[in-house]
Amino acid sequence: MNESVLKNSVILRMIIIAALTLMLLVPTLFIELLVSDRQHNRDSAIAEVSQSWGGNQTLTGPILTVPYRDFAENRKDPSAFTLRYVHFLPSKLLIRSTLNPEIRYRGIYEVGLYNARVGLEGEFPPLALDKFGMNPENILWHDAFITFGISDLKGIRDTVSFRLNQTSFSSEPGVVTNDVVDRGITFKMPIEMPATKQTFSLQLNLNGSSEIRFTPVGEVTQVAMDSPWSNPSFVGNYLPESREISANAFRAQWKVLNLNRNFPQVWVGNKYKVSESSFGVRLFLPVDEYQKTSRTVKYAILFIALTFVSFFLSEVIARVILHPIQYALIGFALVAFYVLLLSISEHVAFNTAYLISSAAVIALVTAYSRWITSSNHISVTIAGVLVLLYSFLFVTLQLEDYALLLGSIGLFLILLFVMYLTRKVDWFALNKLSASEQR
Repeated sequence: MNESVLKNSVILRMIIIAALTLMLLVPTLFIELLVSDRQHNRDSAIAEVSQSWGGNQTLTGPILTVPYRDFAENRKDPSAFTLRYVHFLPSKLLIRSTLNPEIRYRGIYEVGLYNARVGLEGEFPPLALDKFGMNPENILWHDAFITFGISDLKGIRDTVSFRLNQTSFSSEPGVVTNDVVDRGITFKMPIEMPATKQTFSLQLNLNGSSEIRFTPVGEVTQVAMDSPWSNPSFVGNYLPESREISANAFRAQWKVLNLNRNFPQVWVGNKYKVSESSFGVRLFLPVDEYQKTSRTVKYAILFIALTFVSFFLSEVIARVILHPIQYALIGFALVAFYVLLLSISEHVAFNTAYLISSAAVIALVTAYSRWITSSNHISVTIAGVLVLLYSFLFVTLQLEDYALLLGSIGLFLILLFVMYLTRKVDWFALNKLSASEQR
């Protein structure tokens, strides 16, 4: 390409700058892939630690189950029957839980773990099977059992016993039937048909990671939880009735009625998966550097374009012509910001990493602009533009709920500023300037 044509054609330089801007989107796409890969490594580290300690826990129960013989009409063998189960849920269920969290590390990654001390008490109502039309002789009261669902059995730290009225029953691993839950422990307790209510209690020492949930199996279920953790995230189908969150602890209480859920107190078979109605708390780690870095990368095209516009306006106003390679080097410096931010944020707080990365890039681009233009005025202007851009992005990241509003207002003000700055530029006259005049 003829050098004079490149210098004298404003339109040609604008096309080349626009093409460079689009080309620089390619490395930003690779950076997004790098962010996803690092996030995957973090998730794998968390899963590895959780697999040994105990994963997300969902507690379901207790559920009193009574088997019975269901005789179907069979002309060849009238004595043939199918063993089915009737499931009874408590009329009252009170759960008290204390969560003791701790942060562990796998390499550079933080893993949020907890130990939960859970106490349950409540009562079962008198059991009545009249409405099911069963022959009392086919009900196997002596084979009755209690099931308590625990989603990750590796988290159980101590032996578990279940106290029904004045009798304690030891636990056995696994579930007899997966009609209601797939994993848990079982308490076998031969009983007579109870005509009165029965009280129960259970104590559980359980490890888990990130999240703990409870299933509201009581006709009235009340849950009280406290923990020395300052960033709880309440999850599941029900929010707490009351909660207190301070700088170093939280307390929460739930109350759920059987009218609030979609399964009854008594049923036969596997009609319902009650754990789908669970609720609880996630120990929220407030700083997710990968999510914030990913959001930052999405602004790359805006940063590159506005920085290039600043340099181009410097060309127009100060009569300084930059080569496309110089634009490319400036663009690569802007892209390097995201790699610096990602790598540094894995070791220090995100805000600190942002400050270090942005300061390094601003200093580099400012110094380079001084070297190639020999103009203090242009380099100071570029520095000011970059400081405003990175400050604007930082504020936008902090105000996540208002990011779109702030971004749209910012773009409007930038366009207004560019239009005001170039209001007296004679764009036709620029093409008539000689190369000597532009120096």
